[in-house]
Amino acid sequence: MIEARDIVHRYRGQSVPALAGVTLDVREGSLFGLLGPNGSGKTTLISILTGVLRGDSGAVRISGLDMPAKAREVQHILSLVPQENAFYPTLTVAENLKFFASVQDIQTNVQASRIDEALHITGLESATGIRANRLSGGMKRRLSIALGLLNHPRLLFLDEPTVGIDPQSRQFLLEAIKRINASGTTVVYCSHYMEEVEYLCDDVAILDFGRVLKQGSLAALLDESRLVAAEVPVRPAGLQELFFKLTKRDLRDTMP
Repeated sequence: MIEARDIVHRYRGQSVPALAGVTLDVREGSLFGLLGPNGSGKTTLISILTGVLRGDSGAVRISGLDMPAKAREVQHILSLVPQENAFYPTLTVAENLKFFASVQDIQTNVQASRIDEALHITGLESATGIRANRLSGGMKRRLSIALGLLNHPRLLFLDEPTVGIDPQSRQFLLEAIKRINASGTTVVYCSHYMEEVEYLCDDVAILDFGRVLKQGSLAALLDESRLVAAEVPVRPAGLQELFFKLTKRDLRDTMP
């Protein structure tokens, strides 16, 4: 589904590249975890893969289509749910869904069914008349995901979808994401929460300082993490051990 080769990107005025030769493969139908600490380059990479940002060099193919040359065709098969909520706060849940369905060129005769489906998946059926700025943090994230489902994407990018929400909303979202993937949608799940990636994902890439440090099936990475954990027997084997071995334990303070 995704083939990325040697992606390099440097923001203007920055001496260190945000991405320094990233190569990535995502299988169609997988639930792929992109795991890394803050400032590792996850959001930059997603922006390039979705055509929001153009990399300085490298090659990207989405479902066999070259990016950014075929970006218009690719937009019809993918959806991006960004880390920041992207909807109109003074519109109701229903009004936001109707507006975004119309601007995505979804046929009028299927808009209502698409909206109903998105509401059902995200558990927002009873919130349609509530203005978005009155929703809880968890409901806002669910609305963002509902908007991302309207075009029935074959490829769905989720950028830190559970940041700042309560435990119940978090668990609901994780289960909803599993169901979305089970329906046939390839999901790229971008997070720094190791337990979420371990719970959800089939395949994982660990990104830090703009480089992919490790990529493979979750099972293979967990096998490697058990070897790491064996060096420190008091810790349970899990993705966390491999993550810290690769990225170290230094604090990652990022400046706005």
